[in-house]
Amino acid sequence: MTFIEGFTAGLLLITLSEIGDKTFFIGAILAMRHPRRWVFVGVTAALAVMTLLSVWIGQIATLFPQHYVQWVAIALFFGFGLKLLYDASQMSGQESLDDECEEALAAVKEREQGITSWSIRAVLLEAFTLTFVAEWGDRTQLATITLASANNPYGVLVGAILGHAICAAIAVTCGKLIAGRISERLLTALGGILFIGFGMLAAFNGGA
Repeated sequence: MTFIEGFTAGLLLITLSEIGDKTFFIGAILAMRHPRRWVFVGVTAALAVMTLLSVWIGQIATLFPQHYVQWVAIALFFGFGLKLLYDASQMSGQESLDDECEEALAAVKEREQGITSWSIRAVLLEAFTLTFVAEWGDRTQLATITLASANNPYGVLVGAILGHAICAAIAVTCGKLIAGRISERLLTALGGILFIGFGMLAAFNGGA
């Protein structure tokens, strides 16, 4: 697939998946406690490193027979998509993102316990560490690995990093306000549709 296709897939995946995620709230909470620009740099750096690792892992998968890699990618995309659509169908529409916010707040409080003074380096390290740990093994990481195995890796890398930067910017500027106006059911359903769309695209390209 082309760079543009990989870029678009990475950008859409991350932008829709990361808003309201635990890492989104970590950025929002830290921005209320520390200078926003340093929180943004730390969060974005962690997400960029995670994306780079995910794309690299995805490229390792391409060392296996491409036919099998393609079908595994298709199965994962459809699996993710159907699971998200099922979850959305079980929601009443009144759900909030409070659980994700509470988990993020607990992680921040645990990390900051006993610290009384903050340098720029300390803020950067906290933002980087909390974000990296929260993102490791997350659904978006697995999806990025899958995307990179079935699409142009450079396009996926640039698109995903840009998507992460956009979400991080939203989080540190008005994350709590935005999250309070977002429907978890809508986000989940959109994510499911997006994953199924990726699965259909991968199946089409695999059969081309």
